[in-house]
Amino acid sequence: MIGKIISHYKILEKLGEGGMGDIYKAEDTKLDRIVALKFLPVETTRDKDMKTRFIHEAKAASSLQHHNIYTIHEIDETDEGQLFIVMDCYEGKTVEEKIKQSPFEIDEALDITIQIAQGLDTAHKKKIIHRDIKSANIIVTPDGIVKIVDFGIAKLAGQTQVTKDGTSLGTASYMSPEQTLGKEVDHRTDIWSIGVVLYEMLTGLQPFQGDYEQAVVYSIMNEEPKPLTDLRIGIPLELDRIVNKALAKEPNERYQHLDELIVDLKHVKKEPVKEKTETQISPPPPPTPADIKPVWKQPIPIVVSAFALIVIVGVVLNSIINKPEPEVVPVAPKISSKSIAVLPF
Repeated sequence: MIGKIISHYKILEKLGEGGMGDIYKAEDTKLDRIVALKFLPVETTRDKDMKTRFIHEAKAASSLQHHNIYTIHEIDETDEGQLFIVMDCYEGKTVEEKIKQSPFEIDEALDITIQIAQGLDTAHKKKIIHRDIKSANIIVTPDGIVKIVDFGIAKLAGQTQVTKDGTSLGTASYMSPEQTLGKEVDHRTDIWSIGVVLYEMLTGLQPFQGDYEQAVVYSIMNEEPKPLTDLRIGIPLELDRIVNKALAKEPNERYQHLDELIVDLKHVKKEPVKEKTETQISPPPPPTPADIKPVWKQPIPIVVSAFALIVIVGVVLNSIINKPEPEVVPVAPKISSKSIAVLPF
């Protein structure tokens, strides 16, 4: 495929593989620009349902105009009948690639999540559901701009399902409970997936894990994720609450609209991040002898005041104890003018 010219696009290199096909970097020889081409796999070209989903991707994404959603230029077909989409080619890394290096800083994770929510909110208002939000489908440019890609299984709400009954679309680790069951989903399934991505960015771990897909599905249906505050120091309690609400198993208990989630995330982002641990949240323990400082280790003003008080008390006590007895002066008895004096021999 490398070096091949399809229509007026020259294939330069392979960028990656997605659930809906392979993506290549190409040169638009007419407009002299770099684009990305996404091809539907050859073996599935004859699959009517797959082809329908691919066309839905192009139609759904091309109707969206938002700086956090990738831009679709056109949909075309090769001489062999293979469909492909022409879209913008973005420099940067996926959230998945960045997580592998290290978990995100809290403010950066909040900023990225807000941008994801803003882009998807535009899609939801047009009744378009992504249904495959995951860290591999979020590109972050060098300027910090988020681009949501791969509306490969996006579905126009209210239209006939393009999958067979009981078939679920998406990536298991990011699926909502209703999606794992193959039920009809709405925009709240994207809200669940955003919660998974945010949890992953903050901890480097996925909230629901398992050694195989069925184990992951069981965890999604029956288990609660570990609190963020148990896995990382400095997570605000409000942020833990937001993630838990996004990951509520019942859709009615989640955020009902993304603008609500955006407001809460922005509120947390405005608050200064403080180091919070479990011991700091719990009531303080009673003081121990080591916590009681002797007088000589207290601050100088306290020592001076205590010393002055001791001096004053000492002076008062000394004056009381050493007070001189009153001098007794003998008084001569009053002698009458007529008296008899008896003197010893």
